[in-house]
Amino acid sequence: MSAPAAPRPTLSTASPASATLTAAAAASAPAMTARRSGLLDWRIRFAILSVIWGFSFLLIKVGTEAFAPFQVALGRVLFGALALLAVLLVRREPLPRGLRTWGHLTVAALLLNTAPFSLFAYAELSIPSSLAGICNATSPLWGMALSLVALSEDRPTRRRFAGLGLGFLGVLTVLGAWNGFSGVDARGTAFALLASLCYPVGWIYVRRTLAGTPGSPVSLTGGQLMVSTLQLALVSAVFTSAPASFPLWPTLSVVALGALGTGLALQMQYGLVTEIGPTTAQMVTYFIPVIATTAGVLVLGEQLHWNTPVGAAVVLLGAALTQTRAAARKPS
Repeated sequence: MSAPAAPRPTLSTASPASATLTAAAAASAPAMTARRSGLLDWRIRFAILSVIWGFSFLLIKVGTEAFAPFQVALGRVLFGALALLAVLLVRREPLPRGLRTWGHLTVAALLLNTAPFSLFAYAELSIPSSLAGICNATSPLWGMALSLVALSEDRPTRRRFAGLGLGFLGVLTVLGAWNGFSGVDARGTAFALLASLCYPVGWIYVRRTLAGTPGSPVSLTGGQLMVSTLQLALVSAVFTSAPASFPLWPTLSVVALGALGTGLALQMQYGLVTEIGPTTAQMVTYFIPVIATTAGVLVLGEQLHWNTPVGAAVVLLGAALTQTRAAARKPS
């Protein structure tokens, strides 16, 4: 019996702390029938997942207090890979096979892990974690813009064009464009936006190269994170020096960022996609900036001006509109 056809991944699930890490896995995951997974109700797991990924930007900020950005990114993928490899060991599942697959996973790791994780860490050296979380929410906007060029099956609609314009209007609101972007670090913000752009670029690459690749989501994503670990280990060795010490809270933040935000959270996401479908599961993306902003203000004492939540809401509304599809015509 041949394997069932793989579902086609959507760009809308791309977000730095979420399913963007899993592009390679989603592109090749076998079709699965909806079923209940886990002991907790899916709504509770959905809420936990939102909190884990929302707090990721706070953890990055704390990690950069003691470690170089490349080292924060390295720790993130290292502990994420270890968590997924442990799952593979328990399940006795093999890693992906074939030079072609590993070659594409190398590019996917660069676009979906190595580059964006490093860029977000560098961005948070000079911008609040809340702003980084909001920049993360622009990924669906970049994805929609890129899909018009790179993916011929994604036909534009007036609603999606409106969402694109509305989303970037929200970005200008967050940045306070009417004040000449006063008080906003241009370099850090550009790094965060560039990181968000990496995700849909990676998804487009994966859709064109890895769709139908055999292997479980955990296996492919574990392999992808292993490659990213090697990439960042090399970069860190060349451009940074070894840490002189390992302070408690920054170290725990990096470990949690990888083991929870990239290990446990991905497992939870796979279960949600299986149980409730990708459309509902991807809605977690829209809670991430809300939680990131709340965590930054309450835990780190970051300042919050009126334009930040208002602009974030406009960004999320625009992002939601870009993900709508024209309703299928009923046969006459």
